[in-house]
Amino acid sequence: MINNPVHVDRYLCGPGQPLLFIIGPCVIESEELIRQVGGELAELSARDGVQLVFKASFDKANRTSIDSFRGPGLEKGLEILARAAKQTGLPVTTDVHTPDQAAPVAQVCRILQIPAFLARQTDLVTAVAEAAVLGKCVVNIKKPQFVAPEDMQHAVRKCEETGCPDVILTERGTMFGYGRLVNDMQSIPIMHTLGTPVCFDATHSVQRPGGSTTGGNREMVPWLARAAVACGADAVFLETHPDPSQALSDGPNQVPLSEIPKLVRQLTQLRALVNGF
Repeated sequence: MINNPVHVDRYLCGPGQPLLFIIGPCVIESEELIRQVGGELAELSARDGVQLVFKASFDKANRTSIDSFRGPGLEKGLEILARAAKQTGLPVTTDVHTPDQAAPVAQVCRILQIPAFLARQTDLVTAVAEAAVLGKCVVNIKKPQFVAPEDMQHAVRKCEETGCPDVILTERGTMFGYGRLVNDMQSIPIMHTLGTPVCFDATHSVQRPGGSTTGGNREMVPWLARAAVACGADAVFLETHPDPSQALSDGPNQVPLSEIPKLVRQLTQLRALVNGF
């Protein structure tokens, strides 16, 4: 039986609960960046009383170009994330790309994230689910850009059959022709019928894949995030950077760090309205 809501460290995520925010830079560019962003997000969480998980990737394994920056790698990346968790007091999350990464990531992170392109890989999903059970973590599976929301039942069942009841499904856009993602907000209530909390990835949803690097339009992030919360999303995933124009990965999609507090307050208020608080 899948749990809903799920416990993410001290937080609860699911219908009727306050929003869970998963926020941080796309990739670990440096420990200095992680300290800066993590520190400001921790202050936001404490000041506004919001449920916030800090995220950053130790490896961007799906970069378009072989020359693109990928990150510090598993060992160093997890060391940086562990220090960030200790310094900020926030739970942390990162991507898991291969089955052998699942166990070490579960020792540091409270959410183990499976990237959209990898969500149909059975060995990866079951390895992450097993590690999540041992580490008392949550598995966050991003819906692939080519999969219908109802078909995420198969990923959920893989976790359930592996003994992991704590699963979040994330909507992050669907391929529509070449170089454009679109969001069908029906995905949120449809994936709710599978028994899990549902997250909305607002920044990857505005990606424009193609060319030597992936483009995007961060101006659309607040619009999509508000629509998703209105449709019942239990969590919102946002990538942020102090200066997105200088980001080493996904700069066009990331929200400037200075704009995050206002957006978080808007979404929190909208969630309260949806919940009838």
